[in-house]
Amino acid sequence: MIKKEITIGTRGSRLALWQANFVAESLRHFTDAEILIKKIKTQGDKILDSPLAKIGDKGLFVKEIELALSEKEVDLAVHSMKDVPTELPPGLIIASIMKREDPKDVLISKGREHLSNLPKGVRVGTSSLRRKAQLLNFRPDLTIVDVRGNLDTRLKKMDSGDFEAMVLAAAGIDRMGWSDKISERIPTETILPAVGQGAIGIEIREDDEIMGKLVGELNHLPTYHAVIAERALLKRLEGGCQIPIGSLGIVDGNSLKLTGIVASLDGKRLIRDSVSGNLSQAENTGIKLAENLVDSGADEILKEIRESG
Repeated sequence: MIKKEITIGTRGSRLALWQANFVAESLRHFTDAEILIKKIKTQGDKILDSPLAKIGDKGLFVKEIELALSEKEVDLAVHSMKDVPTELPPGLIIASIMKREDPKDVLISKGREHLSNLPKGVRVGTSSLRRKAQLLNFRPDLTIVDVRGNLDTRLKKMDSGDFEAMVLAAAGIDRMGWSDKISERIPTETILPAVGQGAIGIEIREDDEIMGKLVGELNHLPTYHAVIAERALLKRLEGGCQIPIGSLGIVDGNSLKLTGIVASLDGKRLIRDSVSGNLSQAENTGIKLAENLVDSGADEILKEIRESG
């Protein structure tokens, strides 16, 4: 039976709504159904006065949307893949991952400097322990300031003098049309992105064959396999947003090169490695890299971080 109406569940931020509308427009090439967008407030949107690591819960930006999906209040959910936990609720699946935007992090600085040229001790805003650890590994002299809120809020905080620079995901800035604000697209050799960064994922109910076929039209296989490998690494390391883990899969034909890092909170210890594998073995490639990192001492770093929390 063809659906006459499709409801997309999403967060209400400008970036999340851009993503939901982008999915809606993409789906209109394959269906005549009316597509509606339902804004759902998540726990991560409600708690803005605490660092993400202190809240300490996975799925901060997806749980309420997934609940609406499970209860059939919406037909599909649109997420930034970096927000999606590696364990999904029973009965839900990521059915499609769209072509990835630039996965890198970017620096926005008042003086338009690159990361290596920032003045000593300058204040850099970020809400991510992954970014903080890698920033301190590269520039131990920097002062890291915790900042929460959507992109608009963070830019306003920098303009009002809370800090002189900040690090954000390139994809969000590009999607909002703010690329001219970028001082530097930080090389992945300096800062490795979050798992799934830059990729939009579409989650559906596993038994919804109609939606599965429809959103499958939007699946970008190279991105899908790269993100599956990154998520397998994260799952094996049992990491979340409160753990400094970065990973990036690069696809070349039928080959996948996966790079990952695990870092201590102060950035003094950083373990980095890469493995390559066949695209069809993406999950195994992620697990293999995770085990290599563990063999190199990543488990000791992660244990210390968990115990300190």
